[in-house]
Amino acid sequence: MNETAGFLRRYFGVVAREETYLNLIYLVLAFPLGTVYFVFLVTGLSVGIGTAIIWIGIPILLAVFAASWGLAMFERMLAEVLLREDIAPMSRQEDAETSAWERLKAHLGNRVTWTSLVYLFLKFPIATLFFTIAVTVVATAVAMLIAPFIYKLWDYPSWWGIWQVDTLGEALIATVLGLVIVGPISLHITNFLAWVSGTFARVMLGRLED
Repeated sequence: MNETAGFLRRYFGVVAREETYLNLIYLVLAFPLGTVYFVFLVTGLSVGIGTAIIWIGIPILLAVFAASWGLAMFERMLAEVLLREDIAPMSRQEDAETSAWERLKAHLGNRVTWTSLVYLFLKFPIATLFFTIAVTVVATAVAMLIAPFIYKLWDYPSWWGIWQVDTLGEALIATVLGLVIVGPISLHITNFLAWVSGTFARVMLGRLED
């Protein structure tokens, strides 16, 4: 009995948890941010590498790497604030007397310098996939919840060609299913996607040795 009650609390409790909606915000933001990162990196690296032979590309590449580090710091902050991830620092605290050359060598030798760049590249395809899944499952749940109010307004869409809502009774059944099954499951799915995103950010944007 206690196990059943615990399961039901976890199952339906997802609706009332603040983390659920923070996760949704993160997944929604990830898609436009990932698009911006990808376009910026592809454009910057292409121009920088293409013009490196005449030296103009060198400062462009340096600017791209510097900007990518700043973007990675921003992503790390988002993961910590929205996903509540505890991510290790991206680099060691350098002594104030360390020379610029030593700092550059330490930066280039830092694993996170390169994993954060990979993270920014992969953000676009991963965010696109997760955003599509999240929007699909949440939109399906919302459509079922409000079915009694909108099923007469237009040809109500069928779900996967299986069920077409044509009557008030069917709309009420859709609402019940949305409340009891589809709604909570859709939020559990988005929470899982956010957990995967947070784990990916923790591994790629923080020093593992810390």
